[in-house]
Amino acid sequence: NLIASGLVLAADGKKMSKRLKNYPDPTLVLDQYGADPLRLYLINSPVVRAETLKFKEEGVKEIVSRVLLPWYNAFIFFETQVAVLKKENGIDFTFNPEEKSDNIMDRWMLASVQSLIQFVREEMSAYRLYTVVPRLLDMIEQLTNWYVRFNRKRLKGDNGVEDATHALNTLYEVLLTMCRLMAPFTPFITETMYQTLKAYLPAGFFEGDSRSLHFVPFPEVREEYFNTDIERAMSRMQAVIELGRVIRERNNISLKNPLLELVVIHPSAEYLNDVRGLSSYIVEELNLRKLDLTSDEEKYGIKYRAEADFKKLGAKLRKDMPRVKKALPDIPSAEIKAVQSGGSLTVDGITLAADDFNVVRFFDALSLEEKSRKFEEATDRDTLVLLDTELYEELQQEGVAREVINRVQRLRKKAGLKPVDDIVYYFKITQDSDDALANAFKSQAGFLREKLKQEIFDMSEKTAAAFIEEEQEVNDSKFMLSFVRKN
Repeated sequence: NLIASGLVLAADGKKMSKRLKNYPDPTLVLDQYGADPLRLYLINSPVVRAETLKFKEEGVKEIVSRVLLPWYNAFIFFETQVAVLKKENGIDFTFNPEEKSDNIMDRWMLASVQSLIQFVREEMSAYRLYTVVPRLLDMIEQLTNWYVRFNRKRLKGDNGVEDATHALNTLYEVLLTMCRLMAPFTPFITETMYQTLKAYLPAGFFEGDSRSLHFVPFPEVREEYFNTDIERAMSRMQAVIELGRVIRERNNISLKNPLLELVVIHPSAEYLNDVRGLSSYIVEELNLRKLDLTSDEEKYGIKYRAEADFKKLGAKLRKDMPRVKKALPDIPSAEIKAVQSGGSLTVDGITLAADDFNVVRFFDALSLEEKSRKFEEATDRDTLVLLDTELYEELQQEGVAREVINRVQRLRKKAGLKPVDDIVYYFKITQDSDDALANAFKSQAGFLREKLKQEIFDMSEKTAAAFIEEEQEVNDSKFMLSFVRKN
């Protein structure tokens, strides 16, 4: 193999010049961001394909924010939850390589890591260094924004000690494997994490010298972890959640505000069963009270229309094009539905082949059986979801309670507290014109206790001095939040 490096130019495309000072000082870049981000930036650049690179310091900074920080935060989160497991249950975590979890997200995460190992091995053997970082970015996304985010309750022990150890075991295996996998690319941060992670390894896990990550073998693909059914189900769950988020964002409805119902409409029983197996994650992530999975399009006012590429058809139909353009919107929904699997469509006596048009499902509110429901739709052309965007009073109070929890978490972070620190919370409402905050504290007391894992007391009950106290704002209301250390 012949490996040729390209030229590294300044950000303006000119040759780097000491006289012009048109490039950042490499020493300062290393001091500010570290060697690992610089390595990843260069490995992911055209320079390893023998092409020119316009060096931009912002690119190195982006590697830190998009790759290394989220990855390191997942590692810190693991350490924190291991400490919580020890404090609350007296259990010293040790990795069990033989443990097999039945949890679908555990199995999916482990399978995803094996796919990454397989990909990196193939690309490295072909000397394609530049393909690794995009896949690493995808893996970081799956780990932090899907696995850790969706399994926080399990990792924190909310579902019991046994389930927590299963989740921690999975997260540990993923973190350790990624360190081994990425050691050639980011040798310093992986070594730092490994020096902590190796303390949880059982004796004799690695043969030979394991004092350094760079002494242990590169990971091999474990075929037994692959499961196409799980990967398919997870992909479908992610699609449903993304569509639900789109509707919330479009209507400026925060995820902290609970909504009544999401309807997932799909003709495939397999699709609906896949989503049903992961419904608890969808309900929690989108903050729903109900999830309806159905193939009954008529009940929810789903119609069909055909969309043609008129630029493409113009060359094909020529003078008949205006006739098709005029008549296409009037084709009945049932007729379009009948040809959705690839048949031809006759429009004003002119036959369109299957590749001349696309069949699109859409929501027709006037055809909805329950006219009073306020549904909004989103679709990715495969799945169609309807979200009830009505803000019901009883659900709004829970939304206010979630905002209170968020303010508690923010103040804990500001005070530099750890999950194992014992703190007593006190509050005093200072502004609440419509009693929204007072009603939420009263009606959602159980919910607040469940989520905070402790009571939040009225300020009148405080008997010791607070070490931090700050006024918080929720919508148009305000309250004083005070923390006192538990004796």
